[in-house]
Amino acid sequence: MSTKVYKKNVQKKLKGLTKVLFSRTAIIVLLMLLQIGLIIAAFDWMKEKSVYFYGFFLGLTVITVIAIINERSNPMIKLAWIVPVLVLPIFGVLFYLFIQMQLGTKMIAYRLNQLTNQTKPYLCQDETTFAELRQENPQIANLVSYVSEKGGYPIYKNSEVTYFPIGEKKFEALVRELKKAEHFIFMEYFIVEEGYMWNTIRDILIEKASKGVEVRFMYDGMCSVTMLPYNYPKKLQQFGIKSKMFAPIRPVLSSSQNNRDHRKVVVIDGEVAFTGGINLADEYINKKVRFGHWKDTAVMVRGEAVRAFLMMFLQMWNITERTEENYERYLRYVEVAPPCPRDGFVMAYGDSPFDQENVGEEVYMNMIHRAERYVHIMTPYLILDNEMLRALLFAAKSGVEVIIIMPHIPDKWYAFVLAKTYYEELIEAGVQIYEYTPGFVHAKVFVVDGDEAVVGTINLDFRSLYLHFEDAAYMYQNSEISAIEEDYQKTLLKCQKITKEDCKNLPIKDRIAGRVLRLFAPLM
Repeated sequence: MSTKVYKKNVQKKLKGLTKVLFSRTAIIVLLMLLQIGLIIAAFDWMKEKSVYFYGFFLGLTVITVIAIINERSNPMIKLAWIVPVLVLPIFGVLFYLFIQMQLGTKMIAYRLNQLTNQTKPYLCQDETTFAELRQENPQIANLVSYVSEKGGYPIYKNSEVTYFPIGEKKFEALVRELKKAEHFIFMEYFIVEEGYMWNTIRDILIEKASKGVEVRFMYDGMCSVTMLPYNYPKKLQQFGIKSKMFAPIRPVLSSSQNNRDHRKVVVIDGEVAFTGGINLADEYINKKVRFGHWKDTAVMVRGEAVRAFLMMFLQMWNITERTEENYERYLRYVEVAPPCPRDGFVMAYGDSPFDQENVGEEVYMNMIHRAERYVHIMTPYLILDNEMLRALLFAAKSGVEVIIIMPHIPDKWYAFVLAKTYYEELIEAGVQIYEYTPGFVHAKVFVVDGDEAVVGTINLDFRSLYLHFEDAAYMYQNSEISAIEEDYQKTLLKCQKITKEDCKNLPIKDRIAGRVLRLFAPLM
């Protein structure tokens, strides 16, 4: 290598290092670490100055542990709090109290409760539909009753579903439907990154906004860390697009920044809605290779069920708004949309970390418990709480075929080694685990007995089931369930089955890391 080339490479590396060190991400992390350091230093100083102060906090530690044990939350989440409280009595207690007293999360929860009450009259369960469902299957009617009562989302029968087994197919359909828009386009996504996919959609949105179509575009604030400029909503607003970030990342310790908007929802003219795992970035349509071939899924919904997606979007959009929303203005488009022939039942539903109900997990668990022949799952992450683990184990031990498709090339090494700590126990019980050898599975799919299916954004991990805003489409006796199961079987042919021997042959560092990380699983 010549001296000139060597110097050029060094300069390039230094430039990249400088970019990282002085990036917005680095500044945010540095400021947060500084706040933590100041808290620790302050209380170390106070501890040295006063024995009584230290004794007071030891007593407070005991009270805090008792309070945590008596909380209405998952036992593993309790354990994840108890350990730091006992190991670091002063800092652990104060950090727990700091999180519990956060005004930001309380304000979001209060506002969301207001919006849920506002939209409740527009999401009433049709009694005729429910009575018909109860006559066909009382157990599924019980599930619907729970989701309708506690989640606020009814089930519909005059709806049709189109399943997309890969991101490219969903992208084609989304572009096609966006170009048809005449009245409004509402979009809500977790990840947005500039590239072929987003730029194509952005140009359509700009064109539609210029022609008088109302366009609202919301994305999660995590995008502002590494993917989009912080002022990106203002750039879109210049083109007539109403745009905002949900929970922008700020360099301040706040528990509200842990509750991300993981939903992927599109509603166009009240006629069609999309959801699934596919975000707006090029790897989702395999235009960019990150972790091998990217396997993802989505659904397009028409008919009555679009109403639920519309209300779901408007609830999230209005969390930070102070003007009254005119819901009827948009619902009238749903009511005059072309009617759909009956094709089973469809229930669009959302899940919130602030309503004390784990709707996403309860739907999954209910499906597992009722399964008679098989439970087929695709998920990118497998970080299970005790209830979900026991449900999967019991189903397999009862003779139900339980198959889980996981990635072979992970996007997060720590999540992957943690997932593998569950493999051996699951396999011993009869659960079959396969890894998608071409690359990464990002799909969130449940299929049970060929009669029920869920496609949405909800992963099998703590963040999806407890901390994030999520959404999904549940289908019963819908003709597209056979297409979902067919895709599942085709995907299995591209997978390798994991055995107990594979689990035992994992590198020792991965096994140790996985076991240690399992203690912090509720935070991952």
